[in-house]
Amino acid sequence: MGVAYINMAKYKRHLSTTSNSQTPNSTMAKSKELSKDTRNKIVDLHQAGKTESAIGKQLGVKKSTVGAIIRKWKTYKTTDNLPRSGASRKISPRGVKMITGTVSKNPRTTRGDLVNDLQRAGTKVTKATISNTLRRQGLKSCSARRVPLLKPVHVQACLKFAREHLDDPEEDWENVIWSDETKIELFGKNSTCRVWRRKNAELHPKNTISTVKHGGGNIMLWGCFSAKGPGQLIRVKERMNGAMYREILSKNLLPSARALKMKRGWVFQHDNDPKHTARATKEWLHKKHFKVLEWPSQSPDLNPIENLWRELKIRVAQRQPQNITALEEICMEEWAKLPAIEKPQSSE
Repeated sequence: MGVAYINMAKYKRHLSTTSNSQTPNSTMAKSKELSKDTRNKIVDLHQAGKTESAIGKQLGVKKSTVGAIIRKWKTYKTTDNLPRSGASRKISPRGVKMITGTVSKNPRTTRGDLVNDLQRAGTKVTKATISNTLRRQGLKSCSARRVPLLKPVHVQACLKFAREHLDDPEEDWENVIWSDETKIELFGKNSTCRVWRRKNAELHPKNTISTVKHGGGNIMLWGCFSAKGPGQLIRVKERMNGAMYREILSKNLLPSARALKMKRGWVFQHDNDPKHTARATKEWLHKKHFKVLEWPSQSPDLNPIENLWRELKIRVAQRQPQNITALEEICMEEWAKLPAIEKPQSSE
């Protein structure tokens, strides 16, 4: 399914299956290295005219191992271990511990900083070595995620919301209509685009994305959805104020609930934008007997409609609208194609 919904039951079963398959008996154990004495006996028996099979049976060693020992002796005239391939680690275990501890305390530490730290400790390495070493420790350099700046009061509010709803049954969430506004630019960075191209062909028109200053114009959308699928999506053509917001709800919220066949007592969600929390808006919602989900401030990541906005923007960008009219039409078409949330199957 295209939308970023996850069937957690299937995923957990997948993890369980994967985990159970990786038992100690499921992978072949690494062969134990033969002693120097055994290797010498293999060579002695070979020189005495014994076959590889006979030597293997006598010493309890695989025929393939016997053959390898004999071939090495013929080539190098020794049964000693040869030098291992690959360079030794340039950073000592103590140095690895030091740099992993540094980036754990401060993830924004640069590779140059770590090079200098190791140099002061007597180890000279390159930035590439730093990257490779940290990668082996499971640490990868990534772009920092942009998130809302949260004050302690916002953090506590989000935590309170999560704890209060932690044990809510799935059916409760299926009875929520989620809503939000978003802006979509005509030539904006609505999605990334990868292309297959040859070297030095990066500027060929087929391999580029057209951009203009300020995104070439944009449209503002209001939309809603539930677990059963998308509700109404409309374009907001003027600067939205409280009165316009209430008009949008009046014309689109109840029709969406009916189209989605919401159960009696369904709940409406919107964020704490001043237009949403204005006294007139609260009174209007109360007068219409709409139940409203109490929502913590500065918490867009809690709203699942963000997944739909991202999916919508990706789909719209792939169709490459060339003007505002086409942008609006494509938004409406792609919104209507968004599927309902896949309900997880019982894992029992």
